[in-house]
Amino acid sequence: MIEKWILPQLPIGTRGFETRVPLIEIVECILYRLKTGCQWRELPTKEFFSRNALHWNTVYYYFSKWSKADCWKKVWLHILANNLKYLDLSSIELDGSHTRCKNGGDAVGYQGRKAAKTTSALFVSDNQGVMLAMSTPQEGQHHDLFQIQLLFEQICLLLKQAGINLKGLFLNADPAFDSVEFDIACQKEDIIANVKPNPRNSMGQNAATENKKAYQTRTHIFDDELYRDRTVIEHANAWLDGFKALLIRFECSINNWMSLHFIAFSVIFLRKIKQKTKV
Repeated sequence: MIEKWILPQLPIGTRGFETRVPLIEIVECILYRLKTGCQWRELPTKEFFSRNALHWNTVYYYFSKWSKADCWKKVWLHILANNLKYLDLSSIELDGSHTRCKNGGDAVGYQGRKAAKTTSALFVSDNQGVMLAMSTPQEGQHHDLFQIQLLFEQICLLLKQAGINLKGLFLNADPAFDSVEFDIACQKEDIIANVKPNPRNSMGQNAATENKKAYQTRTHIFDDELYRDRTVIEHANAWLDGFKALLIRFECSINNWMSLHFIAFSVIFLRKIKQKTKV
């Protein structure tokens, strides 16, 4: 599967990269780091390379180089676009997630509820828990609606690039996304949003008067039975937690952090494809 789905999306140097080590062995080394969460310098490189074992710093160099070139994102889009038949798009599920950060870096901020510095991001899964897309990570002190129209537009663009038709797509989201701004973002893409009402929006004493009026005058239809499907994104987050490098963020670069997620998305989906093709 690495040879079929991943290697064709990775650039090979004009000087003949394959002459020193097979490309697949570098990818396997990166997957090991993603799964175990070990430090880059602790990679057991001698176990992965059949000849001329690379230094851990060289493995990281190629991972970072491919991240800057958006190769891991291209890998994910290629897998997704060619396997849409294995998705369940009867509904999609939206959720936000915070990750503790240990080394600082891009998009890191103090989150009071977790009493730690965190990075937050929005995630979308299909109705069986396969992650489809994520937004650009933000500093942890921001709530889920921070720049929601821009971030949701990024997610929708990623789905379109994979060939997913958004028109009429049914989306579940929790009360944190109950807002006029999110309504507008969904309407712009012809997505049907099923957002659980947040009572604080209409009754909160601290809410601005104009926001209360906008909330009270909008048309909001909510289906509680269909909303129950949203639990699958909790399963998806649990599958991501199986990749220890994603439990706590040590990567300083946002590009590298997103790349690790795209690799994890790819591994999870390829496993599902393999299971379904065996049946």
